[in-house]
Amino acid sequence: MAVAVAVVLSGVGVAAAEPYPPFPPDQNQLPQLPTEPDLYDLLPIPTPSEDPWYDTPSDIGSYVPGQIIRTRNVQTRVLGIPFPVDTKQLLYRSNDVRDNPIATATSVITPGIPWQGSPRPVVSFQEAIDATNSACNPSYTLQTGTMKEAALVVGWLAQGFAINIPDFDGQFNTFNTQDEGKMVLDSLRAMKNDPTLGLTNSGIALYGYSGGGSGSIRAAEQRATYAPDVNLLGTAFGGTPADLRAQARYAVLQQPGLTGISNFTMWLGFASLSREFPDVFDAEELLTPEGRTILRDMESRCVYTIALSGMYRPISDYFQPGKTLETAPGVVDVLEAQSLGKHIPDTPLFWFHGMWDELIPPAVVLPTVNDYWNRGADLRFVTIPLPEHVVNAVAGWPPAVAWISAVLRGLPPGPRIKADFQLPASWNLPGS
Repeated sequence: MAVAVAVVLSGVGVAAAEPYPPFPPDQNQLPQLPTEPDLYDLLPIPTPSEDPWYDTPSDIGSYVPGQIIRTRNVQTRVLGIPFPVDTKQLLYRSNDVRDNPIATATSVITPGIPWQGSPRPVVSFQEAIDATNSACNPSYTLQTGTMKEAALVVGWLAQGFAINIPDFDGQFNTFNTQDEGKMVLDSLRAMKNDPTLGLTNSGIALYGYSGGGSGSIRAAEQRATYAPDVNLLGTAFGGTPADLRAQARYAVLQQPGLTGISNFTMWLGFASLSREFPDVFDAEELLTPEGRTILRDMESRCVYTIALSGMYRPISDYFQPGKTLETAPGVVDVLEAQSLGKHIPDTPLFWFHGMWDELIPPAVVLPTVNDYWNRGADLRFVTIPLPEHVVNAVAGWPPAVAWISAVLRGLPPGPRIKADFQLPASWNLPGS
């Protein structure tokens, strides 16, 4: 508990970043917030940037994908309270979006509940990291007790399942790129490669919502071509963008009411994509000096303060005169290349999405759903008739848990379903 309390109390005295420019009265007027990594720097647990355990070996190219570099055991905390499970962390080799070798980490949590009769099943839980700093990654926040989705894994642990939680955005925190799938799959290879875990022959299911759904479905899409050795039994996910071009068109502009929250996703996306594609997402070329000031501040935050700082603050207000994402050379090509649908998963899927999701409207999802369906994906797609992104995460969680628990116990995944609720144009669905 002391670790979590320290995070709450340590805001006093944190150095301020470069001050924001003054904002128009119709934009978000929230004062500039301290960054979460600044707070984590005050804790006794070293952040990944300060912890040599995370260091990439100079000969990383000699490792094969999924090969373990080093391991350690750590104390897992939930809401700051030590949790009675065994947690082993693995640093392993994976590949970035250009297939260059990289190192990243995963945390494998095993409950004390015995499992008999078959290898212990595994849920690979992809948290919605949605961050621009490695201190926000679950391998670190599991130790501090601030992993925001940690409580969600308890139901699976209580059934005796092991949990794999990868840092699938890597040490430099890219976001919504194809290498997320590689890092998830290589985390499972690393888990299988550690004989002390006893999970070499386990059946595996993937779960993730929002940014976590992105890592999960990308892994499912790439399994057959990138990691056919991973025994994937099913993937449950929701609330994740499919067509990044459509998502960018939606999030880049000022939106009315609740949908204005979506503006933060484009700041996050720009900060992340500029790391993988600096020549394309070029802040000097595309953004005004005020926009570059905001972006620099966004480049080292976790999702909460990115959201609070970027909601109701459209990035389009900070483009250089005459510049847009769609006319900037290469931007649309990158967004298309990083969108879903490049491969059809060869394992069962349970996909849910909110009918009135203010962050990711169905219009950026349903065309890919239809493409999956028409190309024969083993798909169960359900539209939840509720508003708001987090509300839909809560509503989709119980059926996702039930479905994953069933397929991991050997039950059939059920028939194909496409309940996508095609709405009349008169409903004026945001983003449609």
